[in-house]
Amino acid sequence: MKTIYNSIKEKVAKHPKIQDSVLGSVDEWKRSHYIILSEIIKEELALSEELKTDKRFELGNTISHITLQRFFESDYQDKTHNDLRFLKTLDKICIFLGFKDLNSYIHDIKENEISEEKINSNVFSVDIVYQYCAKVFELYKNFPTLKIDLFKDLVFDNSPFLERASAFSKELCERQFELVTKNNRSNFEVFDVNIVTDEPDKKILETQEFWNLLFKVGETGEEHFVNQLNTQIYFIRKIDNVWKIWDNYNPDAGRLNNKK
Repeated sequence: MKTIYNSIKEKVAKHPKIQDSVLGSVDEWKRSHYIILSEIIKEELALSEELKTDKRFELGNTISHITLQRFFESDYQDKTHNDLRFLKTLDKICIFLGFKDLNSYIHDIKENEISEEKINSNVFSVDIVYQYCAKVFELYKNFPTLKIDLFKDLVFDNSPFLERASAFSKELCERQFELVTKNNRSNFEVFDVNIVTDEPDKKILETQEFWNLLFKVGETGEEHFVNQLNTQIYFIRKIDNVWKIWDNYNPDAGRLNNKK
């Protein structure tokens, strides 16, 4: 996340609205400059299509100069910047930069990094985790129709991980779970991806993930919430010259299945 954090700072400083203002000609910003920055962001967010829905009430459309100054002048710290309120601030900054939210910005960065590399090649990329999480979210959006084949390019067919994920998902589909996505009600974000083990045919990755999901059940409309920030471990293997996920440790796996 530290890399993303610093990247956002650079993008803001290079934004045309910033470059065309007094901020573009100043090397070191002071309090008065952050007040100007706050006003520029406020004006842009007021025009943003992303904030013309109920999302505006969830995020707000302003960022105080104090928050901005703290963001630009402080070093990244896990404890502070995994706070949900601060993540919403990052969402607004990313909307200012022209993205849907922080998650959209992260995906754009990762797509640019891997360029023409493909997951199903002999070139390993940590982007496999971002790709997988995007497929999980797509899987949920299709509930109660089960589409496990979404994982075919990312997870080995005979893996214990796919077996567990299939069983969990099948049960939720049978219970008629449906994901609520209107006004960005459900979303997810993947933060730092660190390589813990780096071997020629095996990689172990550690990630931080935030999942904010709302499911409704069939005709009853019963609601089930997921709002969790956790650390997950991915076990990646290279078989027949192809890198895919073999297993995963998620401390919250199956939590929804246990809610009856």
